Amino acid sequence: MAERIAFFGELLLRLTTPGHELLLQSPSLSVHVGGAEANVAVGLASLGHDTRMISRVADNPLGRAAIGEIRRHGVDCATISTSDGRMGLYFLTVGAGWRASEVVYDRAGSAFAAADPASWDWDSLLKGCTRLHLSGITPALGHDPAAAAIAAAEAAQAKGLTVSFDGNYRARLWEAWDSKPREILTKLVSLTDILFGNHRDISLLLDEPFSGDGPARRREAAEAAFGAFPRLRYIASTARQADGADSNRIAARIDTPDTFEQTDEIEISSIVDRIGAGDAFAAGVLHGLLDGLSLEQTVQAGLALTALKHSLPGDASLFTRADLAAFEAGGRDVRR
Repeated sequence: MAERIAFFGELLLRLTTPGHELLLQSPSLSVHVGGAEANVAVGLASLGHDTRMISRVADNPLGRAAIGEIRRHGVDCATISTSDGRMGLYFLTVGAGWRASEVVYDRAGSAFAAADPASWDWDSLLKGCTRLHLSGITPALGHDPAAAAIAAAEAAQAKGLTVSFDGNYRARLWEAWDSKPREILTKLVSLTDILFGNHRDISLLLDEPFSGDGPARRREAAEAAFGAFPRLRYIASTARQADGADSNRIAARIDTPDTFEQTDEIEISSIVDRIGAGDAFAAGVLHGLLDGLSLEQTVQAGLALTALKHSLPGDASLFTRADLAAFEAGGRDVRR
């Protein structure tokens, strides 16, 4: 049976300052549609995979525009509903040199965040799907989104779907309410087959530090996670060194209970937009697993897609299989 991947999360509007200006330094902002789960859905659809977005947006022109934007990239949007309320927003100030980029959220009380957990009919929403992808951003939005995310994962597990989960820890979102992130995230990871997260995410889950440095520490953390969460089959992560806002070094890694693969570090300079790079990595890894690639090929696909995303404005990776092949071939000259 062909794989169909469902994604549950909020669609957002991102408002970005021109060039490298500060927020409202000049009276204009560019708008992109994003959201962690939607970014992965678009990334996989661009690679030819069958993706379905499950979400709720405001019943107004902003919500309809958000649906139209991801639909035009090949994502099935039939399971995105609308309701009264507002769209979640976030504002991005793009850094330069030694000044880091900064995100300001304005998403409290959005149509998605305010949705009653009982309003999601998981039997219907997941019908025909073989996989479900979630991220830690959804439960960070409040009690109701957290309950909905857990219910989605439980329904997926009951139906025999493969569940992938990206930790995506956002301290500002969790701190905005009386949250219990370790308890909620532990529940979600216990229902997960594929985890996107590093030693810091695992340390948060298990409430324990990990010694050493680099690959040894990551392996120690992975082994602890596999021991604590028997359902886990893969843990994938990137390691980023930010030399400046527009120059980073990145390596990628994937662990199984028995082995691991880690790439060499690559340098990414002249960064255009690093937002969504982690979602591009997740799309690349899921692409490799869906296509039955080797562990080495899978983590290389994740690294390639995250590297390419740094060259593209907006939140989502729009790269194709041909783009991945060109990256792997090493060609950097104009393709004619």
